[in-house]
Amino acid sequence: MSNILHIVLVVLAVNVAAFAAFWCDKRLARNGARRIPEKTLLWLAFAGGSLGALSAQHLFRHKTRKEPFRSRLYAIIALQAVAIAALAIWLIAPQWASGLFNALSRPAVS
Repeated sequence: MSNILHIVLVVLAVNVAAFAAFWCDKRLARNGARRIPEKTLLWLAFAGGSLGALSAQHLFRHKTRKEPFRSRLYAIIALQAVAIAALAIWLIAPQWASGLFNALSRPAVS
C-alpha cells in the first residue's frame, strides 16, 4: 500500500472514531450517564476527525449551542482548513510557496 493510502485510512478511522464518540456522548447525555469529556471530543477533532465531529454534531444536534465548545471546534476546523490549503499549495506549486514563505518571513522595511 502506498503512503497516501495509509494516510487516507488513518484520517478515515479518526473521523469514524470522532463521529462515534459524539454519537455515544449524545446517548449518554440522554440517559443521564457519565459523559465523554469535551477535551476528548476536541482532541479527536484536532487529530484529524473534524469532519466526523462536525457531521455528528449537526446530525445528532449535539453540542451545537454549547460555548466555548462550539467555538473551539470551529477554530480546529479553520486551522485544519488553512493547513490543508497550505499543504496543497506547497504540493502543487512548491516554488511559489517557497517564495511566499520567504516574503512573509522577511522583516518589514520601515
